[in-house]
Amino acid sequence: MKLMIASDLHGSAYYCGKMLEAYKKEEASRLLLLGDLLYHGPRNDLPRDYAPKEVLKMLNDVKEELLCVRGNCDGEVDQMVLDFPIMAEYCILELGGRTVYATHGHRLGRDNPPHLKKGDILLCGHTHIPANEDCGNFTYINPGSVSIPKNGSEHSYIVFDGDFVFKSLE
Repeated sequence: MKLMIASDLHGSAYYCGKMLEAYKKEEASRLLLLGDLLYHGPRNDLPRDYAPKEVLKMLNDVKEELLCVRGNCDGEVDQMVLDFPIMAEYCILELGGRTVYATHGHRLGRDNPPHLKKGDILLCGHTHIPANEDCGNFTYINPGSVSIPKNGSEHSYIVFDGDFVFKSLE
């Protein structure tokens, strides 16, 4: 299964559109969103073309394609306008014979991981910084941010098609 993984849209209609264009181009089976979909949060500047109502329409139009976990900026009020579930704190996937624990990263993350078995993958967003790190017992992977990248990183996402490949929206 080919999977596209993205995180931290923060209400940017511009980058949500670019992400959905990339999803179509990648011809992935599903799009896994690691949270922070509509609200920019009090610590972030407004992203380009901040328009949460446009973002929710774009995402609702592809609801059958989406898997999603809840970010720290996602709330019950967001779930009221989105036509797909976003309130799960995590999801567990089997990819390439490895167990993947996908969560936003604000509660459980690289420095505070859930109980993982040797060889498991912890997939998180939240930091807005792409990462692929061997943490001894598990591998920590972060796609970075679609709309508000940090530490000089690019607007990015990941494609899994047997391996995790980082890609830029630029």
